[in-house]
Amino acid sequence: MVLDAQLANAVTTATTWVLPVIFAVTFHEAAHGFVALQFGDDTALRAGRVSANPLNHIDPFGTILLPALMIMARVPFLFGYAKPVPVNFGRLKPARLGMILVALAGPMTNVILAIISALLAYGLHWLPPAAVIWARDNLRNSIELNVVLCVFNMLPLPPLDGGRILVGILPRPLALPVARLEPYGMLILMGLFLVSYVGWLIGGPANALYELVLALTGQG
Repeated sequence: MVLDAQLANAVTTATTWVLPVIFAVTFHEAAHGFVALQFGDDTALRAGRVSANPLNHIDPFGTILLPALMIMARVPFLFGYAKPVPVNFGRLKPARLGMILVALAGPMTNVILAIISALLAYGLHWLPPAAVIWARDNLRNSIELNVVLCVFNMLPLPPLDGGRILVGILPRPLALPVARLEPYGMLILMGLFLVSYVGWLIGGPANALYELVLALTGQG
């Protein structure tokens, strides 16, 4: 009976993360493709990635398995990712501004989604009592997930969005060495995860952004 209760609780918890994860990663990636299109690159459009259809963006590991494993492991924060949107940065005009704004589009979309989630909480009293707790947990998880995704992606390391923004801002002699880190970026992040530095880097800024979202929406 105890195991049954634990399983039921785990399933209920997982269902309150499914929609937040799907919305967060889908709109994050679609935003990259949409802004790239505005700057002259239709690569994402031709690949069907300027779309709100989650099936076009879901990565089996990053969107489904990784968040599930983090929930089961009771990791103090949660994130996931979708298939990266293809962008031909050489086609962006102007190139540097295009690179910066294409990269910035994803994290800023996550901030907007966090704000929308906080605002939707004002409508919880219109729901049937049986649905209020589930909906409240979805919205709370959406805020938490989106602020973590924003902060994580803004880390100044390619291929993360923050790394691409850094490459776009720096003068060419400094930008080139940073850009060369891209093939090793995920390995560096994995190493930081193992020594817990990523959680330390994300935790403080994510909490600050979370409090800012609540303050802006009057939920603080």
